[in-house]
Amino acid sequence: MIKEKLITYQKKTRCTFLGVGPMSLNCIDVAIDMANRYEIPIFLIASRRQIDDELFGGGYVNNWNTEEFSSYVTERDKKGKIYLARDHGGPWQNPKEIKLNLGLKQAMDSAKKSYLADINSGFQIIHIDPSIDIHSKPKLDEVLDRVFELYEYCWSKAKDLNQNITFEIGTEEQSGSTNSQEELEFTLNSVKNFCKRNKIPEPAFVVIQSGTKVLETSNVGSFDLPLRVANEIPAEIQLPKMIEICNKFNVMMKAHNTDYLSESSLSWHPRLGIHSANVAPEFGVAETKALINVLQENQLNKLLDEFIELSYQSRKWEKWMKPNSNANQIDKAIISGHYVFSKKEFILIKEKAVRDLQKKDIDLDSFLKSAIEKSIYKYLSNFRLIKK
Repeated sequence: MIKEKLITYQKKTRCTFLGVGPMSLNCIDVAIDMANRYEIPIFLIASRRQIDDELFGGGYVNNWNTEEFSSYVTERDKKGKIYLARDHGGPWQNPKEIKLNLGLKQAMDSAKKSYLADINSGFQIIHIDPSIDIHSKPKLDEVLDRVFELYEYCWSKAKDLNQNITFEIGTEEQSGSTNSQEELEFTLNSVKNFCKRNKIPEPAFVVIQSGTKVLETSNVGSFDLPLRVANEIPAEIQLPKMIEICNKFNVMMKAHNTDYLSESSLSWHPRLGIHSANVAPEFGVAETKALINVLQENQLNKLLDEFIELSYQSRKWEKWMKPNSNANQIDKAIISGHYVFSKKEFILIKEKAVRDLQKKDIDLDSFLKSAIEKSIYKYLSNFRLIKK
């Protein structure tokens, strides 16, 4: 079983597992290479915007659908170190479901179709996340009912298809604050009772608000703040209590939005006993910054301007902005760069850059991958997955 294997590994190494957002083809290649080179588990955590079933038009990462993404990773993961994981599966997690203004039943049915593609494609970790509702703000009991419906559906399909899966549950969007102990205990107890009633294995992970939230290119949550947050228990006091509850229910804690934390804060993750953490935008930003730098340093100004304009005009930066932001056009282009890597216009820009840089003995993709690897290495070393 996947859950038991991961728990055994975590207890033996006292590590924090790393979930890598598949921000681009280069990012995926680097994650696979590092997992196999260091012989360590790495989760590739695909959101529905990044990778989804053909029914939803695939995703923005390499224009792949779920099956294509899975096939690519499986073929290259020679030592079987990558865990394919669905991140934020659930209703209204794909933009099309929001655009079509789907009702609850339609959105739940749509999410099930996406999950079925995941299970068919060999995804091993399924995140059940009904935290989004475009029509109302459901109560916790209502959210849990949605969790249970999706959980039971995925488990029954996995059994029918003879696929080995485990689950991650999350019941609310990241706020940059922390959960209450009472709410966590209630949630896990409810899930335990549901699983027992239906003879379904309990989840491997539960997402906990750990005081992290990403805006622009920084973490604005309470975890990394030097000052205390009013009316909030400090993370270093609150999180061990939350992890104690997780251990009581034999489930691992998962932190989301861990991007841009200081190395000091990252090193505290395994010390505090945080079992797993997800990082995504930071790796896309690392690649985008590297691209901009190499174009600038080699005076490829026309290509640079074209890329900045393409990225900025995508407006994918909008959801990441701080209130009253002072970010300029280049700052915004850096935030949204990875969203346009698979667009035809960018592919033409990149092809020209590759040719021009080859004349100077610069391999563009090797240069970009080096920047991504440096960023991922920071997490692997501080999370005790590899030795510094």
